[in-house]
Amino acid sequence: MTVKGWSPPSYGDASLADVGPSLLAAMGVSGEVNSLGLPDLQRACLLVVDGLGSTQLAANPDSAPFLTSMQGRRLTAGFPATTVSSLASLGTGLPPGEHGLTGYTSYVAEVDSVVNWLAWRSVGAGTDLRDQLVPEVTQPRPTVWERAAAAGVATTICTYDHFAGTGLTRAVLRGGRWGGTLTEGDAVARAADAVDQGHRSFVYVYVSALDLVGHVRGPEDDAWRAQLSIVDRIAEQLAARLPREARLFVTADHGMVLVPDEQKIDYDENASLQTGVHALAGEPRMRHVHTQSGAAADVLAAWRLTLGDDWVVVTREEAVEAGLFGPRVTDAAMPRIGDVVAFCLSTGGVVERRRLPRLAAMPGQHGSLTDDELLVPLLSTDP
Repeated sequence: MTVKGWSPPSYGDASLADVGPSLLAAMGVSGEVNSLGLPDLQRACLLVVDGLGSTQLAANPDSAPFLTSMQGRRLTAGFPATTVSSLASLGTGLPPGEHGLTGYTSYVAEVDSVVNWLAWRSVGAGTDLRDQLVPEVTQPRPTVWERAAAAGVATTICTYDHFAGTGLTRAVLRGGRWGGTLTEGDAVARAADAVDQGHRSFVYVYVSALDLVGHVRGPEDDAWRAQLSIVDRIAEQLAARLPREARLFVTADHGMVLVPDEQKIDYDENASLQTGVHALAGEPRMRHVHTQSGAAADVLAAWRLTLGDDWVVVTREEAVEAGLFGPRVTDAAMPRIGDVVAFCLSTGGVVERRRLPRLAAMPGQHGSLTDDELLVPLLSTDP
């Protein structure tokens, strides 16, 4: 379904959710689907660069000569194009409608709270929810790493040590041997060692500084390009250290757009957006709007009128029918989608300056369906 110049992510064909199953199938794991058509593999190292959009990479080849030289294609992230949903899709091989982590934040009725899935805490109160929303129950499907390990593939997760035991790690990265890292250089060394383990191996490596710089300085800033050069060097060093039979794959969770302050609409100061709303979730570029009983139609109309033509504002049913969250939405995921779903096709955002001032102030944002946010690379070294 294509509406008003947008279409859903390429689930089942060329999306982040297809990366894990395709890699496993290429390594001979039975029951997995190689929808990306990857060649046979013995050892694979998957480097995930937070915030590395395809359009930004293509616009800055001088800052990333090694990445630019790699074989590649474009994939879509899922919807929303945000870290939580994308890492969950990479970790499970499922679209958001099936793994159920439907955004940076989601309203979860069981705890009557908006949940920040990165922290696995309630927004505002900051309550640790790992006991109430047990990660392995909240996301019960077997992860890519569990499936790899069960098939005898030596599987290692090389991400920052402080992520060990977090709710998101337990939900979508469980199953591999933990190879916690201290710095990006440490990640290169530990990943190169891990790839050489066993008869077949699959290693996950995650780096996040590019996303941080993009959020705080903006994705068009010289600081972002300087950080991209560092990422390029990390990838080059990692590729050089891998054994001959291993291939390095590089992908990302989302891209980013610059959202000027004058394009931000403050929910906290806008009564027309607040009326009839029970909870606001998602993030500035993509909002889940959960309404009070009987208020959905009025909220839909008010949001459409207030936000204007640069925004797509649809009902939950319309969003699901359009395939935004994937071809299937589970009973558990459905209530984590707003009664009203709003996302921006230009450079705007709905922020909460009083409630979430740090997020509201960031010039770099993502979550919507523009090419700058949705398209991510899948690059690889030569076989």
